[in-house]
Amino acid sequence: MSQSNSNRRKKKQLVVGLTGGIASGKTVVSRCFEKLGVPVIDADVVAREVVEPGGAALNAIVKEFGPEVLHDEGRLDRRMLRELVFADPEKRRVLEQLLHPEIRRRIQEQIAELHHDYVVLVIPLLLEVEQTNMVDRVLVVDAPEPTQIARAVERDGSSEKEIRDIMSAQLPREQRLTRADDVIENRGSLQDLCERVGKLDQFYRTIARSVAARGQ
Repeated sequence: MSQSNSNRRKKKQLVVGLTGGIASGKTVVSRCFEKLGVPVIDADVVAREVVEPGGAALNAIVKEFGPEVLHDEGRLDRRMLRELVFADPEKRRVLEQLLHPEIRRRIQEQIAELHHDYVVLVIPLLLEVEQTNMVDRVLVVDAPEPTQIARAVERDGSSEKEIRDIMSAQLPREQRLTRADDVIENRGSLQDLCERVGKLDQFYRTIARSVAARGQ
């Protein structure tokens, strides 16, 4: 997967897709990469940018789902929209069709502007929405499900049932691990985690330079 994807896109940088289940530690891992000077692009940040007021994406969402998905000041009510599409696969598919092309375009523009051995692209639903053709390697942040639930309940103030419902809509942990090129276990201290990231950083730099040396 890695070499063929790189050839298709003709990228200067190796693109590592960072993903994982809810509250697995994706943000913490991405910050460890940033501390090493690695460019990080977060698809969730890009997704928020494309639905800013006045944009074509937000107008299309309102047209499809109605004005109730807006706050009074005209901004997208992300929680309301999430509730509308969460239990309805067809509505979720429609929303993805509205958003994903623009999100993908902006991400590709950002990657093209970078000049680094490699870039980390954080996409929480990388495997669920089949976006692996955007990356060269899939890095999964893994944590035991009880740990994920406890972290998410504390972080989001949601109930355990709400978190389990979200997890049920994501790829099962076993399948996610099977599809990973690399796995980083988020157990132990922050220092331990960043040390694991440091080893991956050296590994990715070696791969990127090897590919560049072969003219790919």
